[in-house]
Amino acid sequence: MFRDYLSQIITRELGMVVCGEADNIRDGIQIAEEARPDIAIVDITLKGSSGLEFIKDIRSRGLDIKVLVLSMHEEDLYAERALKAGAMGYITKNEASTEVVEAIRCVMKGEVYASRKLTSKLLNRITKKGSSPPLSGVESLADRELEVFQWVGRGKTSREISALLGLGESTVETYRSRIKEKLHLRSAAELYLRAGQWVRDHGG
Repeated sequence: MFRDYLSQIITRELGMVVCGEADNIRDGIQIAEEARPDIAIVDITLKGSSGLEFIKDIRSRGLDIKVLVLSMHEEDLYAERALKAGAMGYITKNEASTEVVEAIRCVMKGEVYASRKLTSKLLNRITKKGSSPPLSGVESLADRELEVFQWVGRGKTSREISALLGLGESTVETYRSRIKEKLHLRSAAELYLRAGQWVRDHGG
């Protein structure tokens, strides 16, 4: 329903055409390779994987497609990750109706579209690079670790996560161990509790 709504907003604009849509990485990559759109609007949450992996995938394939991330997640945790992965803009779904067209036009001009809050955060990090405190808590997790953490929070076992992400079960176990270490968790039970609470709080 949201994709239909977004499509209507975009197609009303002169010179903009929606050439395809997908809810998973495999179909998204196929559309990207066949239709070669100028820009892809990507959600962080996709079936079976993360929009961050989609961004990295199209970059690794050498596809010249600009990316704007539009997500239900607030920017504090994901916006910087998306920009590092190769996106050129980040807006939340709450802002979509008023900002998506402006964001698309901005990104198509080769400019980065970000909120004033995010811009300020990134500039502060650059200017205070030497004195910035290290990341802690969930922010300290790498992209794949965060993805595994979310699936754990949704109650998935290592075997199920392995199938969902196309990873070996031992690789998932390694990610789980790293997550427990970074979050100072002592057991699988503590990991499930922490991840479940995070998913409930953040709609992950």
